[in-house]
Formats: sequence, structure tokens, C-alpha cells
Amino acid sequence: MQHRTWLPVNNWNLTSGDWQLTMKTRIKICGLTNEEDALVAAEAGADFLGFVFYPKSPRYVKPEQVQKIVASLHARRTACPTLVGVFVDEPVQRVRETLDFCALDLAQLHGSEPPVELRLLAPRAYKALRPQTRGDAEAFVATYQADLPDEPDMPQFLLDAYHPWVPGGTGKQADWHAAIVISRRFRVLLAGGLRPDNVAEAIAAVRPWGVDVSSGVEREPGKKDHRKVRDFVRAVRNAER
Repeated sequence: MQHRTWLPVNNWNLTSGDWQLTMKTRIKICGLTNEEDALVAAEAGADFLGFVFYPKSPRYVKPEQVQKIVASLHARRTACPTLVGVFVDEPVQRVRETLDFCALDLAQLHGSEPPVELRLLAPRAYKALRPQTRGDAEAFVATYQADLPDEPDMPQFLLDAYHPWVPGGTGKQADWHAAIVISRRFRVLLAGGLRPDNVAEAIAAVRPWGVDVSSGVEREPGKKDHRKVRDFVRAVRNAER
């Protein structure tokens, strides 16, 4: 019998003869603001649910509301997705307090936070990047890589589209060429302009560890279109095959 050695490469299929290895592409549904949308996302099969604590965002949600949503998720589901708080340049202590108050698992640092904040929040934080160019992406990676989380079930980076004034949720497509470079070496959540009709193309091009969607499954800012949420998850799972 021929011996085969399998080397997993991100989230793609390695095929040899009649054998195949498939690695799961993680899915994060972000910008959730209410219990109904969070439950739909969880039931559709999302691996991560994201809540935005940036007051200037149209998807901002108060910690008290997130606490209620999280309690409902745990009460109604035996298995809950990983729960993420999205922060933009908040003090570390406030991030910690919000995570604990809301019973969240991870912090996504989506501003200009320095590497020391990843260290102070370890192992509960990862960094969002918004590079303008491939060179920017390489520079960001060099800055943060020494402080990246080692946990295999959490991302190391999120890569979003660049915008000069808005930190995220713009619906603009991220730089996939920059994402390819980072995804080869790190666990990357690819964000920025993903929708049910283009996420398969993004997975094929970038091969990220996971994908993140917010505005691409909305009917209006902060309100999810439940059909689009289910279609997005289905499109990702079909792309894996």
C-alpha cells in the first residue's frame, strides 16, 4: 500500500488518488446588535459572533445589551460560538472589563493599538489590520508577530479594507493580494466586502483561515438579513468542498 503524508495548508483540499483532506474555514458574523440576529447566526453555523463596542459605528451596541444577548445564547443553545468584542483604541482595562461583564471570549483590536496591548490581553486578543498595500501588510506583520496568540482555535490577524476615516464595516473589498501574503504564514480572518455571492471566490483566491462578514449580510446597518446570513454560511461550506 502506498504511504501518503498529509501536510495541511490553511483551509484547502489536498487530493491524492481517492484520499482527501479538508480543513474547515471558520466563519465570523460581525456587527450583531440584537438577540434574534445572534441566534440566527449561531443556528446557521457561524463559528464566531462579533459585537462592536465602537460608539461611532452604526453597529455599536452597549455592553448591557450584549450581556443579555450572550445570556440568551447560552440559555438556548448547548454549544455557543466563540464570542468576540470589537474595540477601537480603548484602554486595556476597559477592554478587560467589557469582556468579563459581557462574558465574551476574545477581543478584536481594530484600531491603532500597539503590540504591548496584545501582550497585556493575551491570550484573549488578536489584531485587525487595514493595509493599503502589500508592503503595509508586511510591515504590520513584522510589528505584531512577536505578540500573536498561540491558541490554535483563534485567529492571529483579521485583515480588513483600508479606509482613511472609518475603521471597519465599510463594505469595501480588502486587498486580497496582501491577504494572500499574510495567510500563507498566519491564521487570518479575511474581512472587507464579503457577501454570499463572492465569498467562494475569496476563499479560492486567498485561502484564509476564516472569513468575516458584517455589512454583506445586512438589510440595513446593524440589522441582519437572515436569508443572507444562511446563504453566506452555505456558500462557505460549499466552497470547502
